Amino acid sequence: MRSNTFTYPSNNAEAMITQTQQTSVNYDAAEQQFIQLLDLEDLDNKLDANPEIAELFETALVSAIKDAYQAEAGDSLAHLFLQRVLYRINRLNLFWYDDLRHYTNERSAYLRSVRDRIEAPWQKWELAQIDVVALQQEDVKQGLLTRGERDLDPPLSEDSRYIRTEMSEAGYRRILAIGSFDGLVEGSRLSRILGGAANEMQATLMRVLIEEYGNGRLSRKHSTYFAQMLTEFGMHTEPEAYFDLVPWEVLASANHNFLVTERKIYFLRYNGGLTYFEVAGPAAYRNYLAAAQRLGLSQAAMGYWELHIREDERHGRWMLDDVAIPLADKYPQQAWELLLGYDQEKLMGDRAGVAIVRSARAAESSAQ
Repeated sequence: MRSNTFTYPSNNAEAMITQTQQTSVNYDAAEQQFIQLLDLEDLDNKLDANPEIAELFETALVSAIKDAYQAEAGDSLAHLFLQRVLYRINRLNLFWYDDLRHYTNERSAYLRSVRDRIEAPWQKWELAQIDVVALQQEDVKQGLLTRGERDLDPPLSEDSRYIRTEMSEAGYRRILAIGSFDGLVEGSRLSRILGGAANEMQATLMRVLIEEYGNGRLSRKHSTYFAQMLTEFGMHTEPEAYFDLVPWEVLASANHNFLVTERKIYFLRYNGGLTYFEVAGPAAYRNYLAAAQRLGLSQAAMGYWELHIREDERHGRWMLDDVAIPLADKYPQQAWELLLGYDQEKLMGDRAGVAIVRSARAAESSAQ
């Protein structure tokens, strides 16, 4: 009988770090080795018998964790490697209508150990950027309302002005490519928290999910509108088609959402984050809509933004009034976690937004 615990291959990984740092870590090769492990039948037993099959990946993993979360200035390549690996594990929680053999290791003890080894230092690093003590002392309800008013219609930032008034079609295409990473599977992670005892809060979350899924009609699902925008430009409409363009900051937001939906102890954090996402969404979508209109694009090339502006204004109100504030009443001792989730989602979303604009500017430079 197999043990319920898993000792991940260490071998010479720690010892090889000094040598690796003297040269450079080949994250691409390490990720390719990890991809092969993902589809390797009977992965855990084969690793027990032959740990060397993960040696390159293990060396890169140890080095990347150190360079991303322990160094004073985190290395961007290390961040990218770790978030890509973590996402490849997390995505196994969703079904992609692909070859069933891709899910052979969805309960692998080794993959779980890799996930945990990345998440622990990463989440500690993320939390260090938030004043948790101050959040614990706030009036939660007032804090939610104040944040909601602030983020519903914020002043234009420099990046927002760039999107609205300067960004070219090449930049717009890049934003669509990166946006498709989430836009083509929208609402999927929300579905992971909807089970359990029936109540008004659960019913509201279900209403949000149902609208994201077009009330059960594929033609009205939000992802269908996003696919139409991509089709207008002759771009790929398959989920994850532009995975290699996705910055680590965007992957981090996705992985964070996987974490707080899969672990029910973070239920309040998730709903705080979703409240921010729905409240602040229309402001971001108005920037993209303004860019599309300025570029003279067709209705099909901007319909997703218009849909979200209408629906997310409503969803933001629902999340504040019918989910977040009632949760604060139900869990008064832990209610501050709603603020933590809200502030983390904003921090990570702002960071991702900066990375997306940086990528759009790079796409414009390449097109010249």
